[in-house]
Amino acid sequence: MTKVLVTGGTGFIGAYIIKELVEKGYAVRAITHSKSVPFFLPTHIKNAVEWVSGDILDVISLADAMEGIDAVIHAAAKVSFGAKEKRSLYKINIEGTANVVNIALEKNIRRFVHISSVAAIGRTTSGETVNEEKKWLEGNWHTSYAISKYHAEMEVWRAAAEGLNVIVVNPSTVLGYGDWNSSSCAIFKNVYKEFPWFTKGINGFVSVQDVAKATILLMESSHSNERFIVNADNWSFQQLFNTIADGFGKKHPHKEATPFLGSIAWRMEKLKGMMSGKKPLLTRESARVAQSITYFDNSKILTALPEFSFTPLVQSIKKDCEQYLASLQPL
Repeated sequence: MTKVLVTGGTGFIGAYIIKELVEKGYAVRAITHSKSVPFFLPTHIKNAVEWVSGDILDVISLADAMEGIDAVIHAAAKVSFGAKEKRSLYKINIEGTANVVNIALEKNIRRFVHISSVAAIGRTTSGETVNEEKKWLEGNWHTSYAISKYHAEMEVWRAAAEGLNVIVVNPSTVLGYGDWNSSSCAIFKNVYKEFPWFTKGINGFVSVQDVAKATILLMESSHSNERFIVNADNWSFQQLFNTIADGFGKKHPHKEATPFLGSIAWRMEKLKGMMSGKKPLLTRESARVAQSITYFDNSKILTALPEFSFTPLVQSIKKDCEQYLASLQPL
């Protein structure tokens, strides 16, 4: 495989995947539906990419983008925990993924890597450990984002049954340097602004660089029609927020958001958002995730890729905070 198409190349994870591909010598084509290229991509990486105009909801542009391509890495997705964006979540994540795999089948793409999420596998409410064998269970604890990613993954497995050579990557919450006004990068902005609330919920976290490296190694591997959880460690949200606060030299969050207080906090944030016109720092769905206790097992990928290891979260977060501080992004 020499030429790789990346969907979502202007997004957080997609940009780091592009960087890893270029540095490993691949010819990279990336779909963009805007003229903006991520500011955190080095200039020499941007210039090495063939940027093509397109959209995963536009099958004609997808067909054009896949001409002469050996492998597709599908990283395009919408991430949101806001109730108002449920419809667009479903359209982009489910319908968009169906379009991408259908064109990949039509174009006889040799290798297809889907960037999914541990949300598509499901969380637990009682502190269980989740691995790749866990079956999705219907329940009202799932966020709209999780539901959209689950159904998107079902489209990929459907394509695998139709002959597409598939690898599914399931990252936990991805941390790194990027646009801290969007995606999980907003965690850094919230801590920088000394958002006071924390929870003792437990979740998996991983650096974006590790996700990119693991994605390319899995693409190059002989594994086929399998999913892999990509998770560096399982931390409480309190530990995560405190570590980021230390990296910024900011105060630790000091108010524990119990389920009851959490319900008050997200309502207060919703009211503030309505008054300011800005997205709230906390929503009902993100508050629910922050209360859950789920451990994600990363043993499968470490066994499958003996040359790969995860970066300790303390180390990667320290570097991320240094980059955010150096960039002096407007608040």
